[in-house]
Amino acid sequence: MSERERGEATGLPGSGLVKGLAVTLKTMTKRASTAQYPDVAPELPPRSRGVIALLEENCTVCMLCARECPDWCIYIDSHKEEVAVPGAARPRQRNVLDRFDIDFSLCMYCGICIEVCPFDALHWSPEFEYAEYDIKDLLHDKDHLGEWMATVPPPPAHDPNGEPAKEETAAARKAAVPAAPADRPAADRPAAGDGEGTPA
Repeated sequence: MSERERGEATGLPGSGLVKGLAVTLKTMTKRASTAQYPDVAPELPPRSRGVIALLEENCTVCMLCARECPDWCIYIDSHKEEVAVPGAARPRQRNVLDRFDIDFSLCMYCGICIEVCPFDALHWSPEFEYAEYDIKDLLHDKDHLGEWMATVPPPPAHDPNGEPAKEETAAARKAAVPAAPADRPAADRPAAGDGEGTPA
């Protein structure tokens, strides 16, 4: 049944037009809530995903972020450097970060790289105003990514009713474990010939 036939069946021709005008009048009387964006900064919700910031000193070049990235938009280069450790027989090697680039023209902001980073080198920043006229300028290097760290908000306070942090649990477990036999005083250790520790 068409709208015209339905209107004729109810006995009110043009009832659809009246309903449409009623909606228009109701909307006209409401106050418009237009966001004055360039002049007034928007209030972003917590955990907003704007741009990815890099804390370079925390990066160990483990390559987890680049391997897990579904878009392959993270490019990392590094070299090994010898570090002399006092008292060690030979110098140790450590990775030194040469290049850490993120191509934001490819990034889909899934956050996997931030989640898999074991050393908290990557963080979400709520900043989103980094549009460019040239797509090539959306490739941010490690210096550019490091500048975004100033805009990263502090982490939220731990919920007192939630689970304790992993570090707190590990420290409590470590404190509860008795000391190893080598660490115990000589008076607590069994004598060599008393038969303890030998199988029956």
